[in-house]
Amino acid sequence: MKKFRLNFITLLALLVITSSCSKDDSSPDPEQVTCSDGLQNGDETGIDCGGAACEPCLVNINNLLEGDVSEDLTLDATVAYELVGAYVVRAGASLTIPAGTTITATGGTAAYIAVERGAQIFIEGTASAPVVMTSGSSAPAPGDWGGLVICGDAPTNKGSNVTSEVADLTYGGNNANDNSGSIRYLRVEYTGATFSNDKEFNGVSLFGVGAGTTFEYIQSFQGGDDGIEFFGGTVSGNYLVSTGSGDDSIDFADGWNGNGSYWYIKDGAKAGIEGSNNGDDGNASPVTTTTLSHITVLGPVTEGALYFKEGGGSFTITDFYTDSIDLGVKVKDTDAAAAARIENGDLIISAMQFDNPSTDFEITDYTGLNQTFVIEGMTLGAGNGAGAPSWSNGWSRGL
Repeated sequence: MKKFRLNFITLLALLVITSSCSKDDSSPDPEQVTCSDGLQNGDETGIDCGGAACEPCLVNINNLLEGDVSEDLTLDATVAYELVGAYVVRAGASLTIPAGTTITATGGTAAYIAVERGAQIFIEGTASAPVVMTSGSSAPAPGDWGGLVICGDAPTNKGSNVTSEVADLTYGGNNANDNSGSIRYLRVEYTGATFSNDKEFNGVSLFGVGAGTTFEYIQSFQGGDDGIEFFGGTVSGNYLVSTGSGDDSIDFADGWNGNGSYWYIKDGAKAGIEGSNNGDDGNASPVTTTTLSHITVLGPVTEGALYFKEGGGSFTITDFYTDSIDLGVKVKDTDAAAAARIENGDLIISAMQFDNPSTDFEITDYTGLNQTFVIEGMTLGAGNGAGAPSWSNGWSRGL
């Protein structure tokens, strides 16, 4: 296969000089190929990747990000990256994003970062230098781009080898301790591009992600759909912030068996937290099971501080602070599986505080026999009641 030395000048030449791909070209080969990670940077040389037309390795022109990452790659925090398409870390490869890196995105549903099952991502932000993924628009708004999608090999009650609702990647398996990497001190902004009324990106979507993965100090800011959502899996999420989500702020479903602590939720459009088992079968196994603690939900919210739906699950929640809401726990009357779990004592909330409730406030709209699953008590929730918690200082915004 013909070898090329690509730089900014020769790349332009490749676009207009098709004869460079001719089998009759007898020009001497350039220096040894050094592009081996699927992305050609700086003065690396590349190869013709074949196909109907001569296609060199993907080139990071003006720091544009799109295409596949097929071998381990580390970005450079001093570079202002632009995400202009799907950027997918393939199985066996890893992507490392160092502290202080900013990635701006344009392109609606076409622009997202995804981690395939069997791949890893290492986001290494710090409190003083978070990694930021945001809109590249001059007038940023929710839904400007997709979001971050991570797929793993941990169990879900949708089965194994399921296709993610966005990015069309396979997820789910039998490895509860699967490791998709480490994500710390990340802020995603203006995500949530929409395909249709029932298919849109979240800020961060975790599909079957395993307990070996670290997921903490994450904020979704002004997303068009859910802020953060767990689709099955066993990964835990700690020190999470969701502000201004267009749907639910933090959502978990499909047999998620992780835990969470220190969640700060503000200005979400629908539920503060939505917890469900399975939309097709409320009794599907494994049942969504979680222990949550130190939660703050600031209203108004239209579907409760907690929406227990689609079979709910087994939830134990402590230190749950709310402010300016009209409903503590929402449960649909038609959700027989969720009602059965409440009657069985599978939903327990203790030390739940309701500050500044609306005039028509209800602790719950559940009408079954068990009316004692919520125990009121004083708490600081995520750490500071309605105020921004100290652990959010430096890396979050809009609190």
